[in-house]
Amino acid sequence: MTRAVQFRTTLLAMSLLGVVASVASAQPAASRKGELALKTDMRKLWSDHVVWTRQYIVDVAAGSPSADATSKRLLKNQEDIGNAIATYYGSAAGAKLTDLLKQHILIAVDVVAAAKAGDDTKLSDADRRWHQNAVDLANFLSSANSHWPKQTLLSMLNEHLALTTQEATARLKQRWEDDIAAFDKVFSQSMMMADALSDGIAKQFPGKV
Repeated sequence: MTRAVQFRTTLLAMSLLGVVASVASAQPAASRKGELALKTDMRKLWSDHVVWTRQYIVDVAAGSPSADATSKRLLKNQEDIGNAIATYYGSAAGAKLTDLLKQHILIAVDVVAAAKAGDDTKLSDADRRWHQNAVDLANFLSSANSHWPKQTLLSMLNEHLALTTQEATARLKQRWEDDIAAFDKVFSQSMMMADALSDGIAKQFPGKV
């Protein structure tokens, strides 16, 4: 084999390797793109969740008449989350999650109202129902996806409740710096929950994501 022929053979081999590598990397790249879109969408849903929860707390603390409209927008967010889940688990599962999340919000309304009124009895009852709702959510989600362990979900949900309570308490007591710090924490924690949910979906439905 002459040097020229050998050179051309080497170039051809390198070209073929490049094509093979390109084809091999195409699917993973597409998969990563799908996972990124899922993660972005889930983060948007949960950022809406905590942003509109905060706005409701602010409205109630100020006695603003906009609280009712804010609560309706907040409940709409629970429908949006349920619809996102329905894409993978079906309409019945989406409706069930929406119902559980709406209960979460309606109980939160009771928590804020009781805290503002200084009614410890009602506050204790609302807090008990709130944590039971967290158990119901963890049970439902973990039964749908083995990549969402029940105890992991319950820990995240209970942390979400604790941080939201801190946020509401600080706002109602006009501890402004504590209020801001609590919201920063609850926002970051909600992004962690959103990522845990999207990661679980991507693992369970690799071909669909």
